[in-house]
Amino acid sequence: MNFLIRWLVTAIAVGVAVWLVPGIVIIGGDGAWVAIAIFALFLSLIDISIKPLLQVLSLPVTVLTLGIFYIVVNTFMLYLAAWLANGIFQVGFFIEGFGWAFLASIIISIVSALLNGLLGSEK
Repeated sequence: MNFLIRWLVTAIAVGVAVWLVPGIVIIGGDGAWVAIAIFALFLSLIDISIKPLLQVLSLPVTVLTLGIFYIVVNTFMLYLAAWLANGIFQVGFFIEGFGWAFLASIIISIVSALLNGLLGSEK
């Protein structure tokens, strides 16, 4: 059940980021919510499996930058999730540049933290 809550929170956060960031484009019109749900699924799976390893590997740089490099790791996770979602399901989720992905990762992190705090779910 915890994974379903994480997926829902991630889907809502991605939806907010798509709504706020003009550099994230979803091609599909009425099926945009499907693209967001599939992208959020991949992002949640990556957050569970690959992200902890990358956090440990990037720990020295993260300490030197006082934690700001952590956002770069989140940005890379967005690119990886978009690549997987487009490659496997052809959902039409595109990120136009690093700056937009960086901004989206900040928005997704803030919205996810707020929703997790409201729901009382733990990571």
